[in-house]
Amino acid sequence: MDLFSRSWAALLAAVAELPDEDFARPSGCAGWLVRDLVCHLVVDAQDVLITLVTPADAEPTADAVTYWSVTHETPSGDDPLDALIVRLAAAYEEPGLLRFHLDDVGSAAGRAAALADPGLRVSTQDKVLTAGDYLTAYVLEWTLHHLDLTAHLPDVPGPPAEALTHSRAMLERITGTTFPASFTDEDVLLVGTGRRRPTEAERAALGEGAERLPFVIG
Repeated sequence: MDLFSRSWAALLAAVAELPDEDFARPSGCAGWLVRDLVCHLVVDAQDVLITLVTPADAEPTADAVTYWSVTHETPSGDDPLDALIVRLAAAYEEPGLLRFHLDDVGSAAGRAAALADPGLRVSTQDKVLTAGDYLTAYVLEWTLHHLDLTAHLPDVPGPPAEALTHSRAMLERITGTTFPASFTDEDVLLVGTGRRRPTEAERAALGEGAERLPFVIG
């Protein structure tokens, strides 16, 4: 849960320091500008708040690993929620309004996470899991989206090193795949999730495993 707080705080801080013009630049999410990604983070923060106040009496049906589903189809942009995010982001008009909303809701989500009982069972997406597992799962979400934020903004600080290491381990457990030791944690996350095509050397190191890429986590 501490890592949830550190990775989320780092992402919020990175967005807070963005100049207005960067909101119109592309992000690492195909078809999304930085402003669309930031709007998505607002929705993510709302989801965290909603989940942490949705207790469940049933036994857990998922943990931090099985919370995630895996496909091999990259998003087309046709999903209604993805399209809604783009329209919502455009409706803000001023980047400062979007920046303020993320700071407001995002800070509340961070406080709620810090106050949560790790053993509390919560319900989300027809799953029951502990708050600790839920927040642990979200470290992967924050880390991937932090990489998306900085994809075309090389001067913006990236995710904490411990979040990258944690997320690599999570991705390997979720997919049942061990990536070559020669890959950095960032390379594993970018190549493994289809955010970047593997180089020829990386494909050679992956061997037959290259044919399983990408792992689209949702």
